Amino acid sequence: MSLFRKIFGSSHPAAEEQKESEFSTYYKEPTVSIDEQFIFNFKKNGGKFLYCENNLEITEQFENILEENDWFESEVLCYDPELFKLLDDNKLTYDKPENPKFLLSSCESLIAEEGSILFSSKQIKQHKPNDLPTNMIILAKASQIMGTKSDGLSAIKKKYERDYPTNISTIKYFEKAKEEDFTQYGSSAKNLYLLLLEDL
Repeated sequence: MSLFRKIFGSSHPAAEEQKESEFSTYYKEPTVSIDEQFIFNFKKNGGKFLYCENNLEITEQFENILEENDWFESEVLCYDPELFKLLDDNKLTYDKPENPKFLLSSCESLIAEEGSILFSSKQIKQHKPNDLPTNMIILAKASQIMGTKSDGLSAIKKKYERDYPTNISTIKYFEKAKEEDFTQYGSSAKNLYLLLLEDL
């Protein structure tokens, strides 16, 4: 056998085909968009996903969630002034709540790779994820879907040049683990609804 054949392998067509199939097994082109990847992973984690085409649908879906859970006229944790009108319209109290039924919030981004939601102090102040209410309603836009967590962190850097937020954290688990899962150790599962607005 020649030295080149030993180094570069056989020039036999069958061997070449086998190499190509091995190569394509390890380096497959992604066939799903990051939107689909996010939705798949988010639902796999136990999240409830509601797609909305416009703000009217956001309002309708929000009211459906309130009705489904009997959350009308309850206390809510919310730090985003842009969402206060939604709460006012439904007679929900958000000024210094003592026992909030749920968190209503926007987010920094949605991470497709792990189906998680990235927050900062802009949305959740200095609360740790475990200290937040178990029930959450998150409003996000399709343009906030990022491939990886590092893409999400880069977007935060770009968005806040001066007033950089703190307490950057993700929430990933939206239902109790069916079995003991060491990857969920120390994380409390959230009952999370995501209202995703199409803005692309």
